[in-house]
Amino acid sequence: MTDPATPSPAHDQAATADEPYERRWLALGVIAITVLLVILDATIVNIALPAVSVDLDISAATQQWIVTAYTLTFGGFLLLGGRIADFWGRKRTYLVGAGGFAVASAIGGLAQNEAMLFGARALQGAFGALLAPASLALLTVLFTDARERAKAFAVYGAIAGGGSAVGLLLGGVLTEYADWRWCFWVNLPVAIVAIALAIPIVPESKAPGDTSYDIPGAVLITLGLASFVYGFTRVAENAQENAAAGVSDSAWAEPWALLFIVVGVLLVVAFVVLELRTRNPLLPMRIVLDRNRGGAYLTSTLVGAGLIGAFFFLSLYFQQVLGYKPVEAGFASLPTTLGVLMSAGAASALVPKVGPKPLMVLGGLLAAGGLFTMSFLGVDSGFWELAFPGQLLLGLGLGFTFVPLSNLALIGAGVHDAGAASAMLNATQQVGASIGTALLATLSVGAITNYFTDVAASGGNPSDPAVGLQAQVEGYTTAFTWAAALLLLGALVSGLLIKATKDDLPEEMAVPVG
Repeated sequence: MTDPATPSPAHDQAATADEPYERRWLALGVIAITVLLVILDATIVNIALPAVSVDLDISAATQQWIVTAYTLTFGGFLLLGGRIADFWGRKRTYLVGAGGFAVASAIGGLAQNEAMLFGARALQGAFGALLAPASLALLTVLFTDARERAKAFAVYGAIAGGGSAVGLLLGGVLTEYADWRWCFWVNLPVAIVAIALAIPIVPESKAPGDTSYDIPGAVLITLGLASFVYGFTRVAENAQENAAAGVSDSAWAEPWALLFIVVGVLLVVAFVVLELRTRNPLLPMRIVLDRNRGGAYLTSTLVGAGLIGAFFFLSLYFQQVLGYKPVEAGFASLPTTLGVLMSAGAASALVPKVGPKPLMVLGGLLAAGGLFTMSFLGVDSGFWELAFPGQLLLGLGLGFTFVPLSNLALIGAGVHDAGAASAMLNATQQVGASIGTALLATLSVGAITNYFTDVAASGGNPSDPAVGLQAQVEGYTTAFTWAAALLLLGALVSGLLIKATKDDLPEEMAVPVG
């Protein structure tokens, strides 16, 4: 019986400079479908959280695990997933990741209690950590021409930049007109179709040379990233709980949160020391220490940290301040996706002409400008007045950022390290999002507390609902301001660290994909 992860003889061909894999664009379409699933699931349940909590009797103190269980396993297993894709086979890893993701989604939709749901979300994250780096690595080896690769990464960039907003929309529609369980079940038909198409269309590829696994490194980095992400998640939880209780204590004062962050940092440091001494490391330091790739990863971290402020706090603003229903809040988040789609196509054409640096700087400035625009939102602001242009600018900036970022982070990494390099890009975005959630939530709660204090000091009534609404707006706009600063810092990092020009992005050497 033929191994389904191995292409049939008709497709068993090598890509050369003169003869690239003939079905590469079909393969891109298949890969894009499943990448969207992973991006969507980071936000699709956000709007459904109240409905899920009521149905399964999940307390406010534990409902955050619906999100955290996914992000912890996804972030923790990414680097290991990237290496598994390199050594075991990128197509094989992709198929297992997609299949496992579908099964985990089915379990989540059938969940009868919180333990079953949390377990399903953790499984989704683990299989997503196989699927995401395998998908990006496949794009790297399928598209060897610089111009074609830029177009392929434009598709990936559009998904990465706009998928979260689409997730909010889809989550709102399914929750309001169907049932929250469809936020999970919607993954099943999509994953099944993608797997059925991937078996005959997507070619297999593996890393050449030494492919032994770095087990100690895998253990250290998985535990380190999970501990680090969880520590920052606890900080965000503490900030939200303090706000709900009207307590002004610092969210960073909780010992367990600090312990997990410190342990995570120490484990990551130990991982780096080990990788420098290991013959076949899980993450070769040459991937990170390259100036251009290192700059790309640092930019990715800052963009991930700032971007979380847009979707998380804007969704709250729409629902809690403007009174939008879940589906209305989802539709109101679409201008970001529109901006991404507009700029991603332009970026794919411009990368081979001007190089990645100018576009990444421009993208960071546009995205920061969009968030800064939304920092002027008020209790009575109309949607078209600030929210629409702010989101459109944000989306335009993300498209110009993600396309060259995805390209730069992988080019030059080599066939042997494609999975590890793509996993590092995903990991930096995940870690950045975790840090951003904690940082922006803390700053937001601090602004809310200060507003109540100022009202009381001036003789006002802090319990007045109008005062409470204004306090929320103060918190959200403070988060937008600091998120804009993070994206501005990302543009600065791109300008200072990245030296690659269009001449440094030549057509890659031939990569066997058959």
